[in-house]
Amino acid sequence: MFEPKIICFVCKWCTYAGADLAGTSRLTYSPNGVNIRFMCSSRLDPEHILWAFDRGADGVFVGGCHPGDCHYQDGNYKTLRRIELFQRVLKQFGLEDGRLRLEWISAAEGKRFAELMNEFAQQIRALGPLKLGSRKGGQDGGSAKREKED
Repeated sequence: MFEPKIICFVCKWCTYAGADLAGTSRLTYSPNGVNIRFMCSSRLDPEHILWAFDRGADGVFVGGCHPGDCHYQDGNYKTLRRIELFQRVLKQFGLEDGRLRLEWISAAEGKRFAELMNEFAQQIRALGPLKLGSRKGGQDGGSAKREKED
């Protein structure tokens, strides 16, 4: 059975703390996600998302503070605008809807984090593995092909 690789870019203050709460509460959730912590979800550049897909991710999850609760005042609003726009770009690249997901999770929502991870892993399983023409299965993640073309 296909098990997806999910890269999770999460806010240090809320979503990462929510994931930590899920773990310390011993909640069971899909182990498919790898968390990468950012100080704020707004520090996530679309290039990071492309990097994750190029390196083998089947799905990318972005988590931040609830609107109005950002430790950097309006960072999550910037994230929302950026992700909505970038989802349109990914669609033009041929990636199916649902491979990039944005959610707001507070530090107190460990249960919500666990539920969303289970739901997103199931959604990516249903979509199947991501097939990119330039992606390689090795460590270089496709960079060897790009170097040869340059």
